[in-house]
Amino acid sequence: MPAGIDRVNGRERGRGSGRGALRAFTLLELIVVIAILGVASMLLIPSMDSVGSMRVQTAIRTIVSDITFAQADAIAFQQRRQVVFEPASSSYRLVQVVGPRTNPAFTTMYSATHPSGQYVVQLSAGDFHGARITRAAFNGNDSNHTLTFDELGTPVLDATSDQPGTGGVIVIEAPGAGGQRQVYTIRIDAFTGRVSVREGASP
Repeated sequence: MPAGIDRVNGRERGRGSGRGALRAFTLLELIVVIAILGVASMLLIPSMDSVGSMRVQTAIRTIVSDITFAQADAIAFQQRRQVVFEPASSSYRLVQVVGPRTNPAFTTMYSATHPSGQYVVQLSAGDFHGARITRAAFNGNDSNHTLTFDELGTPVLDATSDQPGTGGVIVIEAPGAGGQRQVYTIRIDAFTGRVSVREGASP
């Protein structure tokens, strides 16, 4: 019987075709990498021990996790996502970008784990009580409180722009021991959207 012929049904068996072929990253692999980066970023959060610090830690971990999720979701669904911060109310929401004039009030993403059913996080409530967002600035503009990811998970200038953004910062504060303020800065890098955390306010 000729080599390479199946003894049962006579069909030719494969000879390892594609074994030496080049392969690209799959969508799942990209999402896994972004998730790992998010976990790694959370591990970089400085250690904290007081009750006030624990609240800041919880707030920071939640924000970092949600930013990473928005980035991964943009890649998975090939649709732009935004994280819209509202420093005045110490809250933020995850938003689907639908058309050039996205209204966060109507395009907020659904979340089964949030009481309202919308992906809105309010730092004045729950485990975050006492922590607050004092600054959210993106693309070098203190009045721009919106972080936008394109379909590749890259930070861009706005909902319609293809120009890469310059990153941004979110500053979190909470009362600490002896009346001291606890201040931490979450930084989002340009191009990659990598998230890091450091103690103190960002310049």
